[in-house]
Amino acid sequence: MRRWFRIAASLASLGLAAWLLVALVPAVGGVAWTAVGEQLRTIGAGTALGLTALWLAGLWAYTYVLTGSLPNLRNTQAFGLNAAGSAISNVLPFGGAAGVAVTAVMASSWGHSARAITTSTIVSGLWNALSRAVLPVLALAVQGAVVLGNGVLVATISAAGGLLAAVVVLLRLRWLGGLLGGRATRFLLRVRRQTNQVVRDGWRQMTLGMLAYLLLQGVLLWWCLAAAGVHLGLGPTVAAYAVSRLLTLAVITPGGVGVTESGTIALLVSLGTPAAPAVAGVLLFAFFTYLMEIPLGGVVWLSWSARRARSG
Repeated sequence: MRRWFRIAASLASLGLAAWLLVALVPAVGGVAWTAVGEQLRTIGAGTALGLTALWLAGLWAYTYVLTGSLPNLRNTQAFGLNAAGSAISNVLPFGGAAGVAVTAVMASSWGHSARAITTSTIVSGLWNALSRAVLPVLALAVQGAVVLGNGVLVATISAAGGLLAAVVVLLRLRWLGGLLGGRATRFLLRVRRQTNQVVRDGWRQMTLGMLAYLLLQGVLLWWCLAAAGVHLGLGPTVAAYAVSRLLTLAVITPGGVGVTESGTIALLVSLGTPAAPAVAGVLLFAFFTYLMEIPLGGVVWLSWSARRARSG
């Protein structure tokens, strides 16, 4: 029964994602798919290659977050871990746990201990959560009038505040352990010591890697929108990127697909952006940050599996 429930939940989640993309996304923009297709057909091969290179550069920048959180991990290995984990997360609802399991299996095959992998997962997760919480604050600092006058952004900032509070609670592991009992306290204190060591040794590298990743992803969004005919200034671009990244946490669909695009399009339209180019640009961004990660991760996983089988 449990297995069939998981299958049914997965199918329902995928069905919801498909409905959100096919029906809700154009409805939010108030345009037909034909108009969106016309905008996408104007994108040339040179632009597509440039966007692909920028997307890959962003993924490479993120490897420094993982190598900073897991000592002795190579950048090429970190690239594979991120690609494989993201592919699983983008296919399955609540796929984050499955993605972590995949990366743990791969990392352990390279000689990393379970304790080190667990600590890396916690630290890199905290860095990701903090980055998503900070982005709406950055949007407020860059263009406060636009942010405060927009309901979508106000809701995003409120959600970011809740996420930041959750991160603070996680950092107070000793207090949390006191609520759970002696054994839990000892476990959480041990995790905190390991986490503190990794943070002390790698926080600069992880922070610089995360900043480079966020910058490249933000430029990717701006370029996708520009390629579709939307030319935004710094403030609206940061605001759209903040909404987009925070909504990826919506776990009701794999990778938040459908929810992320609908929220970002609603924001852009509310800021006065023409609907058809806005929808086309956001979908182009989703093509790289969601869809393309699936075959890339699949190739990485199959390559790793083949090498492991030969070595075994």
